[in-house]
Amino acid sequence: MKIALIVLIVLAGLMVGGVFALAEKPVTIAPPETLAHFDSVLSIKPGEKDLAKDVKRLRKEIEKTIPKGKYIVIDSQTNHAYYRSADSVFYKAVCSTGSGGELTDPKSGKKWVFHTPSGVFAIKNKIVEPWWRKPDWAFIEEGEAVPTSNADRLDPNVMGDYAMGFGDGYFIHGTLYERLLGMSVSHGCVRLGSDDLKFFYEKVPIGTGVYVL
Repeated sequence: MKIALIVLIVLAGLMVGGVFALAEKPVTIAPPETLAHFDSVLSIKPGEKDLAKDVKRLRKEIEKTIPKGKYIVIDSQTNHAYYRSADSVFYKAVCSTGSGGELTDPKSGKKWVFHTPSGVFAIKNKIVEPWWRKPDWAFIEEGEAVPTSNADRLDPNVMGDYAMGFGDGYFIHGTLYERLLGMSVSHGCVRLGSDDLKFFYEKVPIGTGVYVL
């Protein structure tokens, strides 16, 4: 019980400067000093030296999870995208993430759930003037027949000027419906307005971490 409580305290200290600190303005903090304070508090309690050692060990493990350098955070609850480091926010944008809606193919029974997956990803590729290859659900959703020709699936007009893939077929891309930014209305990809998309495309290199909350 004591270990669990202290782990929560350590996590709280780390969160101030980690992925979860989504302040709008750059913030400078000193996690080591904060954690040292927790250690000093523990050290004055007799009979808990082993517990203090456990906390130090756990702290080292937790610190390994804090991203190094710059990374992207997608907050699917508030529909905001951030380009930041552990202690500073460099850019904040309104985005749209997955609606959470469901669609079932009446013929095959196949089911799709349109959510933006949470987890740790990375920018895999960057595309200029992307074309969308419409999947089966895009036609079923509109009550249209699913084409057999690949050429009939291609649409050059819906993804904006740029697209950045972050794995499993999910992209950060533009939208025709900027008035809906800030709402959870996408089929799983992260939509940005044209100016914000341009910033992310130009500033974010391939390999950058993407943390979807």
